[in-house]
Amino acid sequence: MRQFCLAFLLTMLATVPVQALDLDGPLVQGALRIGTVEAGTSVIVDETAVRVSPRTGKFVFGVGRDRTKPIRIVVSGTDGVSEAFMLAVTVRKFDIERIDGLPPRKVSPNTADMDRIRREGRLISAARARDSELTHALAGFRWPMTGRISGRYGNQRILNGKPRRAHLGVDIAAPTGTPVGASAAGVVSLAEPDMFFTGGTVAIDHGHGVTSIYSHLASIAVPVGKQVDVGEMIGTVGSTGRSTGPHLDWRINWFDLRLDPELIAGPMPVRGN
Repeated sequence: MRQFCLAFLLTMLATVPVQALDLDGPLVQGALRIGTVEAGTSVIVDETAVRVSPRTGKFVFGVGRDRTKPIRIVVSGTDGVSEAFMLAVTVRKFDIERIDGLPPRKVSPNTADMDRIRREGRLISAARARDSELTHALAGFRWPMTGRISGRYGNQRILNGKPRRAHLGVDIAAPTGTPVGASAAGVVSLAEPDMFFTGGTVAIDHGHGVTSIYSHLASIAVPVGKQVDVGEMIGTVGSTGRSTGPHLDWRINWFDLRLDPELIAGPMPVRGN
């Protein structure tokens, strides 16, 4: 009997994770998750080593729109002992959005347009690639403004009758000139007044590979390098770039993964609150 109890105890101990891992919510397509491990621990998400806050042991990672296979997280302690976690991803169902009345060149760009689009794409990619020590991403996000949601994350788009990529942000319709606030504190990493697709565009670095992007702005109120507080005005709503009316296209990214701002910030607050 004593031998059986000892064998059972050893079996149970073998199933207990060597390293602790805590996540702030489920892994859903489009989610931004905050994880917590012991301070000094290193973390690899899939094949990428991620930044871990040395003081709090917190880290972030995103779940892409099309991710279906489990995410593998490897946690390695200062003693060199590692633990691998395979975490399932919840799959969502997305709708189809049809948008007509766009200028033909904004749907089917010519050769010169494509050269410009590639140049501007490199600027946006550079902004998304930042991996700074800022910790604002760990504090959560708020809506940059209130208004009618005219486009949701993940929905497949049909532009002028032509199938195009899924929309990877949230569109908020509002009158031209409506103030737009930073959805979290950070440092402005991009401020371009006239990009082909996104028009007036601002990107903010929130640390740990997390950026937010605000597009179709009529005006920009912040320069590159400026530190902004949450809610600080960064520009105004417009209809610049590829747009059929005044609105804000708001996006949140973890490096090159586009995430769902509505899922991250929660329901839009009642106007005036």
